[in-house]
Amino acid sequence: MSEPGPRVLLFTGKGGVGKTTVAAATATLAARRGRKTLVVSTDTAHSLADALGVPGSGEPSEIAPALYLQQVDTQKALERHWGDLRDYAKGVLAELGLDEITSEELTVLPGAEEVMALLELREQVRTGRWDVVVVDCAPTAETLRLLALPEALDWHVNRLLPAGRRLLRVLAPVIRHVARLDLPEDAVVGSGERLHTGLMGVRDLLTGPDASVRLVLTPEAVVVAEARRTFTSLSLYGYRVDGVVANRVFPADGSDAWRRGWAEAQARHLAAVHESFAPLPVHTVPYLPAEPVGAEALAALAGELYGESDPFAPPAGEPPLAVRAEGGVHELTLALPLADKSDVGLARKGDELIVTAGSYRRVITLPAALARRSVQEAALRDGRLRVRFEAGGAS
Repeated sequence: MSEPGPRVLLFTGKGGVGKTTVAAATATLAARRGRKTLVVSTDTAHSLADALGVPGSGEPSEIAPALYLQQVDTQKALERHWGDLRDYAKGVLAELGLDEITSEELTVLPGAEEVMALLELREQVRTGRWDVVVVDCAPTAETLRLLALPEALDWHVNRLLPAGRRLLRVLAPVIRHVARLDLPEDAVVGSGERLHTGLMGVRDLLTGPDASVRLVLTPEAVVVAEARRTFTSLSLYGYRVDGVVANRVFPADGSDAWRRGWAEAQARHLAAVHESFAPLPVHTVPYLPAEPVGAEALAALAGELYGESDPFAPPAGEPPLAVRAEGGVHELTLALPLADKSDVGLARKGDELIVTAGSYRRVITLPAALARRSVQEAALRDGRLRVRFEAGGAS
């Protein structure tokens, strides 16, 4: 039996709600409780070092006892994880007549920094050095696209790569002669396969039993609405949410009309947050008189945030995606908390289930035991999509 991995905590939320500060405070608390902690960011803004009041570092650097910060060096990570692919792309662009600077710019794809940060995160977890890993994620829209990427890439690679390899072998001599372009060699394709394998390893890590996401919000109507949608979408992709942080909450005893108005409005939104996200814990952080920067201020913030609770305990409850068999009947369940029935769609195509929730879609490859069975019924109940399969027979 393998050793349990580190506790992995991801923080995300709408831009400007204070997720970086909350992530830094949580990491500071973990280190002060004696856990060897790495805090890393997938946000290209790189404000994590600013919140901690220290310079950034491309490799894990100890910034306080048991607390290490890593600010991923994208260029080095690209060379390590994607070197052959990038070099091939640069070569093709050069053959097309583009100069070296343009080729360099075009081969640093949008989103590459975030992808490299995830691959580095996986490498750090595999070292076995850490008890806790805290990830300051990009704002919610970018985070959802990033976390959906590994499974989407897996779908395409598994269907296209084997045929693509065969086709390349047949067409390479013709294309080299007619188009005067080199096609990728096996080493380049192998580099792509390693990138794919690495991203699937990231997905396995972040959907595993030791990882969870915490949503950071401020008690405002627009922010709460986005957090609700994010909760549904993260669950759709198989990521477990284990808590909500309500940040910048005004005290109820404000002495002037302006603060009382804000406090009353926030109290209404907080009541909706507790109701919407139950039974998840909702941690509340007061609106502080000054921005918390540095270890002492962050430790004080973490004390307000978590109190006597253990924020590093393993996440409880069943995973977002589960398959059960009872009496010959198989049931697949997928958590879709806060989803409205009118926004949820389900389709079957061969050995795949295609689930949509709002504007997001997930293609689930069914295990062999279900791929041979027809769907009997499906229903959205108690925040879970339940799909029952017939006892036998091909679909």
